[in-house]
Amino acid sequence: MSSFKVLRSLAIPLALAFTVACGSTPTSVPTTTNSFPLTLTTSKGQVTLSHQPMRIVSLSATATEDLFAVGAGKQVVAVDSYSTYPTEAPRTSLSGFKPNIEAIAGYQPDLVLAADNTDKLFEQLTKLQIPVLVEGPAADLNGVYSQINQIAQATGHSAQATSVVSGIQQQVKTIVQSVHAPAKPLKVYHELDQTYYSATSATFIGQMYKLFGLRNIADAAPGGNDYPQLSAEYIISSDPDLIVLADTVCCGQSMATVAARPGWNAIRAVRAGAVVPVDDSIASQWGPRIVLFFQAIARALKALEGATA
Repeated sequence: MSSFKVLRSLAIPLALAFTVACGSTPTSVPTTTNSFPLTLTTSKGQVTLSHQPMRIVSLSATATEDLFAVGAGKQVVAVDSYSTYPTEAPRTSLSGFKPNIEAIAGYQPDLVLAADNTDKLFEQLTKLQIPVLVEGPAADLNGVYSQINQIAQATGHSAQATSVVSGIQQQVKTIVQSVHAPAKPLKVYHELDQTYYSATSATFIGQMYKLFGLRNIADAAPGGNDYPQLSAEYIISSDPDLIVLADTVCCGQSMATVAARPGWNAIRAVRAGAVVPVDDSIASQWGPRIVLFFQAIARALKALEGATA
């Protein structure tokens, strides 16, 4: 199963480059906007940085995106194999899921970023006197903003983070306000993979739907899991107005494959063509490109509104 990882005519190219308010990546490492040594309070306790990091290794696709967004891209010497954005990131075979301590240390990093503490990554690198920031999945948009700010502070770019965060906040506000709430809340099904794993409103991606006033069909699923595996029968009987596919890259799902599933042509979203394909990475990460996810959902909702007007 991939992690929490528009209508057909309105599918947007979500893999296009996305530039936030901070502007383009500088051609040289800018002067730090923070004072070092610096001690940060993190999920793993206090982490002290003796100097502005100049050899950063990122084992998290979201952290990689954040680093480049705040202007720290030139300080990054290696990123993991899942860090596909931005394209100029120095992608390697490193993995945050199966971290190779020797390979990571081989880059002589003065800061490592990861999404979790797999195989005691934090403790192992700390023994080698390599600072580690563990920036786990954000619970909500405030978590997104907090991580951007902390990564910017750790790399000497606090001023740039202010622009990035305010840019995301303004774009999200504008996008959400551009959609008129229907008299009766619309139902949404978010598909993580073709075996019908989904995400409830308790998850990060689920909270994005709540901002649009959508009702998530996974919330009423039995089992009490934040990422329940639904049945085809449950989805068909729930009759969602909107289906969002976060398994287009991993699993080749599309409007055509969904419509071909037995019984699914009876679902309101399929009949209306309201099946939204999104790039898996954008739907499963929590960096600045979350704005692209909001744009895709807003376009689909506006099209539905126009179809029912």
